[in-house]
Amino acid sequence: MVIAKRMEPLVAGSSIIRKLFEEGKEMAKKVGTENVYDYSLGNPSVPAPDAVKSSIIKILDTEDPLFVHGYMSNSGYEEVRQAVADNLNERFQWQYKMEDIIMTVGAASGINDILNLFLDSGDEVVVFAPFFGEYRNYVITAGGVLKAVPADTETFQINIDGLDAVITEKTKLIIVNNPNNPTGVIYSGDTLDQLQKELERAEARIGHPLYVISDEPYRELVYDDNELPFMPAHVKNCLIVYSFSKSLSLPGERIGYIAVSPKMDYYEEVKAGLITTNRIGSVNAPSLMQLVIKECLNERPQIEVYDQNRKMLYEHLTALGFECLKPQGAFYLFVKSPIEDYAAFVEEGKKQHILMVDASSFGCPGYVRLAYCVSPEMIKRSFPAFERLAEACKAMR
Repeated sequence: MVIAKRMEPLVAGSSIIRKLFEEGKEMAKKVGTENVYDYSLGNPSVPAPDAVKSSIIKILDTEDPLFVHGYMSNSGYEEVRQAVADNLNERFQWQYKMEDIIMTVGAASGINDILNLFLDSGDEVVVFAPFFGEYRNYVITAGGVLKAVPADTETFQINIDGLDAVITEKTKLIIVNNPNNPTGVIYSGDTLDQLQKELERAEARIGHPLYVISDEPYRELVYDDNELPFMPAHVKNCLIVYSFSKSLSLPGERIGYIAVSPKMDYYEEVKAGLITTNRIGSVNAPSLMQLVIKECLNERPQIEVYDQNRKMLYEHLTALGFECLKPQGAFYLFVKSPIEDYAAFVEEGKKQHILMVDASSFGCPGYVRLAYCVSPEMIKRSFPAFERLAEACKAMR
């Protein structure tokens, strides 16, 4: 092989979710798109707010093209970063300055910026199962080692009791995804306070700070009057990574930011370092989209559409006897396989043209993830297929 050894397993494994997505397209050619029930990809089904389109038109009509499409500081347009800081401070009563905000090519780029800043070869990053599977690839590419804390399958809150056993002197970072993909669980303020206490104990033991990446692309997708805790208010060394992919239905535009908490250890060093890593590879975040989101920071997703889907799917599957975790946020339903052979459950779903993601890729075998950011009509059409799947599983027990 001519490619780097660390990349070989990544290339071989590729993305299970993307493979399912492609498999669904092939399935649709055979049986018709309307007969395929694709719950694989977290691709928002609702359009971007009208304000996004009007902002694009206004910017292109009124701004100097050389400004709109040109280079800017590696960390982004200053007026955009100031607007993001002001918005966060107003919403969460925090103390961000413009300099604390770094515009990124979506959340993935932001996470990779942080990993590349902190990790030497062999350094460790801790995640809590179940976790977004791409974290594994990000960490390996940065030369690190991913270590997973086993899931608390009673509550699916962060497994605080399992954390100390995986933290070593090589541990540099912890990734927390809130609301969680794939469970839809919101980690409570009490859970995050416990996390901070555990990190303080671990830091005293290993002799250096631990930093938490708070991955928050689903921040605005919260149901049933639940509240999402503001991570820096609970965890000292917190780096928020945000994407507008889900909140503004802009997954293909790749726009987000890192927010560096001014209360963290080595604050100035971390902030300066991220400006450097941000320009490696991506140079800067997309210029037009930076200016667009500045005008759309107070726009909110059509939460009622996702909520309708959430309730329909949860109620129908639980009525059929499936054991499901009721989502508090995001747009995923986490379902326990009704048979011991969970891979066979996924394959049986495909026979009914239902595409479900095997949660072993999220570090939590025995479950599947259903992305309900689809049309309500597709969910309704899928009900007979789920009924057939439930009957098939009964016969397989």
